[in-house]
Amino acid sequence: MATTEHPPASRLRTWMLEGLSDMGKGTPQDQQAEPEPAHQGQRWWRVMCLTGVDYFSTLGYQPGIAALAAGLLSPIATVVLVIVTLAGALPVYRRVAEESPHGEGSISMLERLLSFWQGKLFVLTLLGFAATDFLITITLSAADASTHLVENPHLTSTLHGRQMLITLILVALLGAVFLKGFLEAIGVAVALVVAYLGLNAVVVVVGMWHVVTAGHVVTDWTSALTTEHGNIFAMIGVSLLVFPKLALGLSGFETGVAVMPHVQGDPGDTEEKPAGRIRDTKKLLTAAALIMSVFLIATSFITTVLIPENEFKAGGQANGRALAYLAHEYLGNTFGTIYDISTIAILWFAGASAMAGLLNLMPRYLPRYGMAPHWARAVRPMVIVFTLVAFLVTWIFDANVDAQGGAYATGVLVLMSSAAIAVTIAARKAAQRGWTIGFTIVSAVLLYVTVVNVIERPDGAKIGACFIAGIILVSLLSRLARAFELRVTSVTLDDMAERFVRDIASRKIRFIANEPETRDIAEYRAKIEQIRADNDITAQDDFVFVEVTVGDPSEFEAGLHVRGEVLHDRYRVLTLESSSIPNALAALMLHVRNTTGCTPHIYFEWTEGNPFTNFLRFFLFGQGEVAPVTREVLREAEPDRKRRPRVHVG
Repeated sequence: MATTEHPPASRLRTWMLEGLSDMGKGTPQDQQAEPEPAHQGQRWWRVMCLTGVDYFSTLGYQPGIAALAAGLLSPIATVVLVIVTLAGALPVYRRVAEESPHGEGSISMLERLLSFWQGKLFVLTLLGFAATDFLITITLSAADASTHLVENPHLTSTLHGRQMLITLILVALLGAVFLKGFLEAIGVAVALVVAYLGLNAVVVVVGMWHVVTAGHVVTDWTSALTTEHGNIFAMIGVSLLVFPKLALGLSGFETGVAVMPHVQGDPGDTEEKPAGRIRDTKKLLTAAALIMSVFLIATSFITTVLIPENEFKAGGQANGRALAYLAHEYLGNTFGTIYDISTIAILWFAGASAMAGLLNLMPRYLPRYGMAPHWARAVRPMVIVFTLVAFLVTWIFDANVDAQGGAYATGVLVLMSSAAIAVTIAARKAAQRGWTIGFTIVSAVLLYVTVVNVIERPDGAKIGACFIAGIILVSLLSRLARAFELRVTSVTLDDMAERFVRDIASRKIRFIANEPETRDIAEYRAKIEQIRADNDITAQDDFVFVEVTVGDPSEFEAGLHVRGEVLHDRYRVLTLESSSIPNALAALMLHVRNTTGCTPHIYFEWTEGNPFTNFLRFFLFGQGEVAPVTREVLREAEPDRKRRPRVHVG
């Protein structure tokens, strides 16, 4: 709004803020940076590989976690996981893709249901769990990559005991990639996914061959199952009970929706109706779910029947690396080393996918709420923040894969449950009875799994609560620090309002800030008489009233539309709606000054009441002590006192 001279930015500051993130841009008024070149998009199967570095990389640790959680029942429990994936999670996220085709995910769907501060706090809570999901993805994947490196037979003697250091180095390298300038690297993701799935296919085929040729393996497994659990119904029952511990295998769907803007779609797609992008994203989600389901069942089976139970436990050679154990055992150390390299690469790059998810999600909401500084829209400062937090999480969990499983599963399950609830509400609003019933069942299942996971592994809820508390605290402090910013992205006047401003600009521009009540003739007459008496202004001086109606006070930035009207055939009134009265008045004054070249004056009454209480009313509800806050907003926006609009209080 105001034109203010600033000293030249330092080279470091310029580099840090260069290229504000094109991830997380919301509506046009939220975009404060220069627009980035339009992204042309990629074929859906290539983008699937981008989300696949997160989703498919869980094969690096999922079979081992499943074996620890379910023991001999691991294959059966994994079948339950696949059923929930294909019959529950997949339909939910296909619907999410329809409802939020620009990568906002289920959080934006739920955001529309609530307004005011309760909506903002609800979104901040979901962002806390999303941060848990993505940050633990970074740290868990790096920890598992370091496990594969340390346990490699060629390196174990050299690297033993240095897993923490290796994990921190991998996290730092990930941050360095983004600091240098990471866009999508879809080509790298395609190469990694193709190589990794190809090597896993070899391990699965060889493992199945050993199972077939050594018939006693299956017999021993089934006999042990029968001895331990009795019958198939007992096995299924126990599998349902232990299934929540396998929830890591559901990860990847949220990332799949987050990368949706990168899907090419059809030439005729528009931002309002990207039908081709939605269709191809559904293909992406379906293909990824089917591929992963096949690998999950196959790998859980061969690892359970071929690997001794003790090797899955802490200190065992298959702990956190079950498939790598089989690769070395049955295909030799050379192939095993190639497999380790591939696993380390995709696990490390899974952190890149999660970092991209964070950079897509956080700048989409926090700056728009005023709950993050302006630099939170830039990639590099946020990368540094996320990297430092990842260091802290790695240190807290001692770079242990098993210890981080609970926190990761909690973040994944909360987001999936919120997505299921969101699509249930969307189906109900669309009067789709069948889908409403189906999504309600899925929501109930996911909520059950979430609750059981939290009860059995409360560390996940604790770390999630820490992220939530941290985000809410930092957000409120940021909102407090930015309370006196202008907070108006644009000002537009209708024809009548323009006419009022042009007319009064030929004399001295005087506005009266009025809190509308009955809006009868007596109200305006009394207001003018009071302002003239308090400020010793003659009857010949002209005024225009300004009345601000507070909309949603929890909103931070928005455009301002000013309407002009004549009341009682004599009083000219400018009416506008905003989230904050002082900020709106300050923005209007600066706009009038810039368009007319004249310095406007605005007149207030003092507000009765305790100053601290009035400030809280301003902070929470956009009202309170209007006059001094308007003056402070003007002072922040225009440092030059000679050019600053004048504020008068009587």
